[in-house]
Amino acid sequence: MGGSSLWFAVKSPSGMNQTSEYRQRVLACFKALASGDAIGKQTEMLSHREVQHWYPQGISGFHGQPGEPIPRYRDNRKHKWRIGETTDDTEQTIAVARALLSTPQASHTEFGRELLKCRKSLHPGVKSLWTLHQSDDPSRTASDGDGCGAAMRVAPVGVLYSPNRLEDLVCAARESSIPTHGGQLAICAAAAVAGAVSAALEGWPAADVMKLAIQAAQKAESFTPPLKGNATSTMAAAIQKMHDDLSAHESLLASELAEKYLPDKAETKVPLAINLALLTESSQQTILLAANVGGDSDSVASIGAAIAGALRPDTVNDAWFDVVQAINQDDLVDIAEALAKLRR
Repeated sequence: MGGSSLWFAVKSPSGMNQTSEYRQRVLACFKALASGDAIGKQTEMLSHREVQHWYPQGISGFHGQPGEPIPRYRDNRKHKWRIGETTDDTEQTIAVARALLSTPQASHTEFGRELLKCRKSLHPGVKSLWTLHQSDDPSRTASDGDGCGAAMRVAPVGVLYSPNRLEDLVCAARESSIPTHGGQLAICAAAAVAGAVSAALEGWPAADVMKLAIQAAQKAESFTPPLKGNATSTMAAAIQKMHDDLSAHESLLASELAEKYLPDKAETKVPLAINLALLTESSQQTILLAANVGGDSDSVASIGAAIAGALRPDTVNDAWFDVVQAINQDDLVDIAEALAKLRR
């Protein structure tokens, strides 16, 4: 996959009945998110060269027998991640959805309460969730943290709030972020993803989805702390700059993306996910590109695929999701169905 080209083009929205179309888009969003999470996990935190070492022919889906350990995790003492297993990305997405289902105008405390039930990747190496669990306080708010953990779980906020309620959407994205992530880049990234999901569910053209994502990130800046450390660019600017570059290409290559935009830091993870989704307009191509690039591949694949799946439900690979459902046996579909009914 690393040496292949993926072409993209803007397509026109379908003409389905509005109610059935919206339900289909929400289901596609959640199915694509979980599939991207599980496929991306196979190469998570690998360099592009390491991806090529483990998968010489590139990632083209699930490699190996579903339910068996992913080859590089066979000797892992913390957790032997299985082929088809979803990670904390999906688990925390479900947690956010459950908080919204219990209290549509959920505060950070409701989100914190559900996040305290999450157990995947719960160890000191994942400081954000570990710190929340150590406090055992659902009302706790993080004062820093700029990773993509808030963005990876925020899709339900985009499902609940339509684009004409952008301020409410941004506020909800912030509330779902601050139990674990309080930095500006993290909160603005979450707002951007929620905005992109919300607009994609309306079937807007990709260019307009991008505009709303950037607008949401900019709006979130007004109630977030200033940038810290080495960060020199806002999230909105990072998304726009990457789009200006990648949109000038006729095709996207995993090798080139890895060289220039390896998703190993806050400034590239969410911008890459959003751009892959809106340039390919395909959840399947987004997942495969992210998995073959490496870095934080499960988060990039799940975030990007959620947006692309909402935008183009026909690009969701049902065979991949069948594997995910068989291995994880969660209530993701039921939760998506219930959340879709609350759109406002």
